[in-house]
Amino acid sequence: MKKGFLLFALACFVASAQAQDINLLSPEKTGGKSFLETVNLRRSERSYVKKDLPAQQLSNLLWVANGFNRNDKRTAPTAMNRQEMELYVLLDDGVYFYDAKQHHLKSVAKGNFTEALGQPDISNHAALSIIMVADLNKSSVESARISSGYISQNIYLFAASEGLGTVARGSFKQDELSKTLGLTAKQAIILVQPVGFLQ
Repeated sequence: MKKGFLLFALACFVASAQAQDINLLSPEKTGGKSFLETVNLRRSERSYVKKDLPAQQLSNLLWVANGFNRNDKRTAPTAMNRQEMELYVLLDDGVYFYDAKQHHLKSVAKGNFTEALGQPDISNHAALSIIMVADLNKSSVESARISSGYISQNIYLFAASEGLGTVARGSFKQDELSKTLGLTAKQAIILVQPVGFLQ
């Protein structure tokens, strides 16, 4: 009995030790293609080559998507500045919460959870998937859908500028994914958006 408890405690310790946050590099706020060229290249892409984003590209992507570009304002607008949208990032080794204020990824759960995203032909080949979650204490679902559209377009434009592929997805395993993220009843997943290298 005592030996079994010690093995269980050791397993918990190892699991918690592996659940590490990711320190993002400072985002680059200049460069990229011109605005008109980027808009011309904007499109939905569903076929990717499996490859991780470089650290700088990951940092830039998350900042563009919904980071802070002023002390209290984000790169994507929200009605009455409610800032009800938060991002989670699903990587091969786990899922992370994007702390936009600190520009930092906080580990939520370790493991491969791509099955919860559905559409494995897309999810399994993307470098990552960004999960847009609304705080319904701050806003309605309808308003959150509009806000997620701004974030989604930021991701689209970044992908176009960087030669990456992306597609906004409203179809996923809502209950399974919410459980994986540890969401409350007042939090709702609005969109999932994979990003990856084009074939």
